[in-house]
Amino acid sequence: MLLSLACLATSCTEQESNALLQFLAGLSHDNGLPTSWKNGTDCCEWDGISCSSERTVTDVFLASRNLQGLIAPSLGNLTGLLRLNLSYNLLYGNLPMELVSSMSIIVLDVSFNQLSGDLPDIPSSTPARPLQTLNISSNLFTGGFPSTSWEVMKNLVALNASNNSFIGQIPTVFCVSAPYFAALELSYNQLSGSIPPGLGKCSMLTSLSAGHNNLCGTLPEKLFNITLLEHLCLPNNQLEGSLRGISKLTNLVTLDLTGNQLHGNIPDSIGELNKLEQISLDQNNMSGELPSTMGSCTNLKSINLGRNRFGGELTRFNFSTLSNLKTLDLMSNNFMGKIPESIYSCSNLTAIRLSHNKFSGQLSERIGNLKSLSFLALVHNSFTNITSTLHILSRSRNLTTLLLGYNFMYESLPDGTIDGFENLQVLTINDCSLSGKIPPWISKLTNLEILALMNNQLTGTIPDWMSNLNFLFLIDLFNNSLTGELPITLMEIPMLKTNKVEPKAFPLPLYSYRSLSLQYRSPNSFPEILNLGANYFTGAIPKEIGQLKALRSLNLSFNKLTGEIPHSICNLTNLQLLDLSGNHLTGSIPTGLNNLHFLSEFNISNNDLEGPIPNIGQLSTFPNSSFDGNPKLCGPMIAHHCSSRETILSTEEAKQIDEKVIFAIAFGAFFCLGLLYDQIVLSRYFG
Repeated sequence: MLLSLACLATSCTEQESNALLQFLAGLSHDNGLPTSWKNGTDCCEWDGISCSSERTVTDVFLASRNLQGLIAPSLGNLTGLLRLNLSYNLLYGNLPMELVSSMSIIVLDVSFNQLSGDLPDIPSSTPARPLQTLNISSNLFTGGFPSTSWEVMKNLVALNASNNSFIGQIPTVFCVSAPYFAALELSYNQLSGSIPPGLGKCSMLTSLSAGHNNLCGTLPEKLFNITLLEHLCLPNNQLEGSLRGISKLTNLVTLDLTGNQLHGNIPDSIGELNKLEQISLDQNNMSGELPSTMGSCTNLKSINLGRNRFGGELTRFNFSTLSNLKTLDLMSNNFMGKIPESIYSCSNLTAIRLSHNKFSGQLSERIGNLKSLSFLALVHNSFTNITSTLHILSRSRNLTTLLLGYNFMYESLPDGTIDGFENLQVLTINDCSLSGKIPPWISKLTNLEILALMNNQLTGTIPDWMSNLNFLFLIDLFNNSLTGELPITLMEIPMLKTNKVEPKAFPLPLYSYRSLSLQYRSPNSFPEILNLGANYFTGAIPKEIGQLKALRSLNLSFNKLTGEIPHSICNLTNLQLLDLSGNHLTGSIPTGLNNLHFLSEFNISNNDLEGPIPNIGQLSTFPNSSFDGNPKLCGPMIAHHCSSRETILSTEEAKQIDEKVIFAIAFGAFFCLGLLYDQIVLSRYFG
């Protein structure tokens, strides 16, 4: 009899096969599934299908298959299905109620699709359902959370509904109906109102994330009753109040309240959170000194207190107990005095940002103890002795990002031998009024990608060796006293001629000075730039400049350049900014500039250019100010109109500008004006 039963259970049932085939039929793109899913064969052998020993379908795993179409309700007919994963596809339409109210499914993952509409509302009279994990994140769902649906999910443990468009308040029904509910992820929605005190009834909750919503009010006292909570992440809301009561969450590992409106100081009781690994209070209105008790949080790996009003002598805080600390970000506060020597006891530190404070003095040689340090930002303080600083830091062999701007005022940039910096990718020493020349030791930085020395008093010429820096793609020497002609060797820099290398993430983001909400997460996120404006360069613009086809910003303004605008500039079709103003350029405007369809900033004012301004195409979209100060220019966009003899475009040229080109010009101009301006005006952008 046992042998007979074994023979009966050699394949899945016809009902299960039909349910899967109906799902397949609802797809507009199946990515080759039919080669495996064939009617009349055992569906337990089909691609993405797993069965139990009794040959019942238990798992459907079709993540990242590029599937398109609707989710068929027929999958709810798989009466033994335990886990359904359709994540990372292009599925659209509603989420069938048959799946949410299934009598068998315990894990349902449809994240990263294009599903839309409201969540199905399951009647409260429905018997309890076994669903434990529901992941509907990164879709297009709207509306509020139907309360009755959660009432029947008495086994729910985790809900991830982040990155949708849900509205209303944070739901709390499962805090009563689901006694083992442990994880709630609601970030990146449109939730509003205060944090409901009812969350305090979620006694088993270990993770609460609701960042990037419109939540307001204070942290409710009852929230601190969730003593099992390990991760509290509510960044980028409008929360107010203080951190009083936070010490009750003794199991807290992650505290992220970045981008709110919190005030007050960090309470001394913070030291009771001895499991805390990450504290992020960036961009609030908090003040006071760092409490000494924070030194008791010996598991801390990341401290981010930037963009607040913390202050005092940082040397009063003892960092030596924080041996696990990896990142320290105190940007934009009011800390003063010297960098505490105790920081150099944190041997695991990889990133330090102390920019925009009131630190002073010289850098200690003990920073060499930080063997893993790769990111150091000291911008906008009052540090002195740049020669000593560079010699000390050159021994930090793992440094990749070094930001030193707005320090060392009126000192000299050392041109002697400095060995080291083998791995340096980003070097900024801007706005220091430094004298001297571009030092030869920079030629040894063979991995350098970004060099920013703008707003200093450097003299001399651009050295030929700069073309040997094979990874360099951003050069900003704006507002110095450099002289000579533009070297042709500069036009041989490889990364300005071709695409960038593979991106590498910064340990901490770099911020734009124009908007602290604009972050650069890797060197690759910066545009290709050649900014030589506001110097004393002479001679003609080399025609070889047309080789730099990767350039997105070219600024040669306010120099003493002569000759015509080379036609080869028209080959730089990726340009978003072109500024040649304030020179002595002559001749006519090359009509080929109309081919620069991404150009959003254009300025040739205050030169000696002559002739008609093309009144068709890209150039016609720019304001009068782009052409002012050229008395021999004429055109409808300036006061000087062309005579009847002067023509704007030849008949042959006009024929070449068809409707598609005009549309591309207009679209590119308006798009770039709105979104790209901040990327290409880069003075003071590093922090």
